[in-house]
Amino acid sequence: MGSEEANAFDAKDAPKIAGELRESFASGKTRSYEWRTSQLKTILKILDNHEQDMILALRSDLSKPEMESYIQEIAMLKNSCKATLKSLKGWMVPEKAKTSMTTFPSSAEIVSEPLGVILIISAWNYPFYLSIDPVIGAIAAGNAVVLKPSEVSPASSALLAKLLKEYMDTSCVRVVEGAVAETAALLQQKWDKICYTGNGRVGRIVMEAAAKHLTPVLLELGGKSPVVVDSDVNLKVATRRIIAGKWGCNNGQACISPDYIITTKDFAPKLVDSLKEVLEKFYGKNPLESKDLSRIVNSNHFARLMKLLDEEKVSGKVVHGGERNETDLKIAPTILLDVPRDSLIMTEEIFGPLLPIITVEKVEESYDIINSGPKPLAAYLFTSNEKLKKQFVMTISAGGVVVNDTTIHLAVVTLPFGGVGESGMGAYHGKFSFEAFSHKKAVVYRSFVADAAVRYPPYTKGKLSLLKALVGGSILGIIRALFGWS
Repeated sequence: MGSEEANAFDAKDAPKIAGELRESFASGKTRSYEWRTSQLKTILKILDNHEQDMILALRSDLSKPEMESYIQEIAMLKNSCKATLKSLKGWMVPEKAKTSMTTFPSSAEIVSEPLGVILIISAWNYPFYLSIDPVIGAIAAGNAVVLKPSEVSPASSALLAKLLKEYMDTSCVRVVEGAVAETAALLQQKWDKICYTGNGRVGRIVMEAAAKHLTPVLLELGGKSPVVVDSDVNLKVATRRIIAGKWGCNNGQACISPDYIITTKDFAPKLVDSLKEVLEKFYGKNPLESKDLSRIVNSNHFARLMKLLDEEKVSGKVVHGGERNETDLKIAPTILLDVPRDSLIMTEEIFGPLLPIITVEKVEESYDIINSGPKPLAAYLFTSNEKLKKQFVMTISAGGVVVNDTTIHLAVVTLPFGGVGESGMGAYHGKFSFEAFSHKKAVVYRSFVADAAVRYPPYTKGKLSLLKALVGGSILGIIRALFGWS
């Protein structure tokens, strides 16, 4: 739907849109390889033709630097689309499966079939990437799609609505703009899968709505992603990579940005000094004027972050930054040291440019701290200790783990991306997107020959002996049962 039409969307339109897409899916047009690839190539065309339009929309919504806009949204979408086009034919080929003696003679395969009509509800912080990447997966799997972009990034939402209407097959791919009322109306409809990116509160609402129709869900919900820093690291490299993952990703407004650091008491002063030095090098002495930092998305989120920063429990814990400009919705990169673990900044997901540091006597104490809270979407470890690396991977349950860097696993299309526990369920990206929006259908083929009487009544002791021998895999037992030998 175009932007003007989307503004007119109300509850009564939801059943109509869902019904029209279900008719299109039922016609079979989305199932063909040709339709899928034509739509994926169209997405590439959109990305090529409207790169600057997207960059301008992101600047309007988030003051996002052009470099971040290109690398973290446009380039990643191009890579995702190209990788899918390259591999799709192979993904669509049925997978051969072994059969057993009990079904002999037979053959079997696993067929990936599209689920049907998919609802995708995306987030505001990466409005193009988090909208289009799951659409790529849903189309690759042969589905029809309704996309609901976030109203919190209105310029990007309007551009998505305009471009997808202009370029895509609108009988099978629609965009609906709107806010809470429009999302609620969509959630009342029956879908074949719902993909939601956002917070846990809305994730629970999505799950509740999906349960009414027994609709499966893919939820990417974020969480407090920890960074554990050992003392044996290359401090300069570690610092740069932490800063890139925190403030170089939407100024901390990213689901996998580092949320807090755990390090030892002895190493903390060195780490803080290094963070200060590199932050000044990256963003200058007055970061509020830096063009390389995104602004806070709106006044509500700005006020939420100020509540975390100004809580009495964390008063005096700021060791760097803290400057803010409410008019421009800018907050400087801020570091806090030794904040209480029961403070708001340590119990709520930050989703902004504030970075608290917790200190411990030994780095291994970080395991209990992390595992005492909800499972994070991502967990990061910086160390040269091979034993510690293995312990961390085995001990910490998270959606994804990166050792000696932050956030880069998102760019690896051969890896699944998703949460665990309260940070989400299900995964996508690359082939995992294709599988997320497909049903793995088991198919067995048999001929009319060798129709064994043993499976049919009347049931005899001889037949039971033969079945037991078949189950047990005993060749001698099968011979004895066949010939009645004792």
